[in-house]
Amino acid sequence: MTIQQPFLTDVEELRSRARASIEKGAVTSDYQGDVKQAIEILQTVLATEIVCVLRYTMNAVAAVGIASESVKKEFDEHAREEQDHMRAVAERINQLGGTPNFSPEGLATRSASQYAVGGNLVEMIKENLIAERIACEHYRELIRFFSDKDPTTRVMMESILAKEEEHANDMHDLLVAREGRPML
Repeated sequence: MTIQQPFLTDVEELRSRARASIEKGAVTSDYQGDVKQAIEILQTVLATEIVCVLRYTMNAVAAVGIASESVKKEFDEHAREEQDHMRAVAERINQLGGTPNFSPEGLATRSASQYAVGGNLVEMIKENLIAERIACEHYRELIRFFSDKDPTTRVMMESILAKEEEHANDMHDLLVAREGRPML
């Protein structure tokens, strides 16, 4: 005969714990991560997403040439999606009790990706593909880091990663279309 463990903590205990340390907001006593470290890491993700918004926006404005209109639209769409990521990360930093760092000062050094501007359409696409590949690898590492210690942040990062992988695929497809040879 096996003794079953209770699925939920005693309701009275939950109520008691919820009332304790209410100044910590969403961070409860069973949060297993290091809040300060999580915020620091998320500040780098925030910077990365800000740089991506700026790069895609600049590319959408600067793209020229006979075949640039569809690429401009893709750059604009990606800029909007990166802005959504930026907002989600900033909200998570806030939930953890931090203040999102939107300061332009030091932005390039806080970001995993670079603000590289290509001179022509193909170079822009390549730079965006490189940036997406950096984000994908970095975010996979962070997903493993957050794991079960911070499932909310992990799930958010998984959602962002899925979009970044889609962006990388889009940039790859655009590059193949412009260069006429598959690269995979």
